[in-house]
Amino acid sequence: MAGEPQDDCLFCKIVAGQIPATIVRETDTTVAFRDINPQAPTHVLVIPKAHHQDAAALAAAAPDVAADVLRETQAVAGQEQLESYRIVFNTGSGAGQTVWHAHAHVLGGRGLEWPPG
Repeated sequence: MAGEPQDDCLFCKIVAGQIPATIVRETDTTVAFRDINPQAPTHVLVIPKAHHQDAAALAAAAPDVAADVLRETQAVAGQEQLESYRIVFNTGSGAGQTVWHAHAHVLGGRGLEWPPG
């Protein structure tokens, strides 16, 4: 069920403290932690504490929490002293989503041309 922790979800386990992560920020509704496979000098994931499969599901079920995630991406960028940064939500395996828990990537610390690569 949306919002409920999933036993097989890596990010739900991070929220529960069952799997270690380098937490950089935490609020009542979100957790931000460093990506274990960074794609930029700064690569932080911001997730809702409640389980939602992807960004679209999060926006539909809990738009207030989706807004919290976006607010936290800005807070992370400020804390990390990023003047420019990219926020990425991958939705679906074809877009590169590999963990089925909504999450925003905050990427910065180098030039980020578009398209990426």
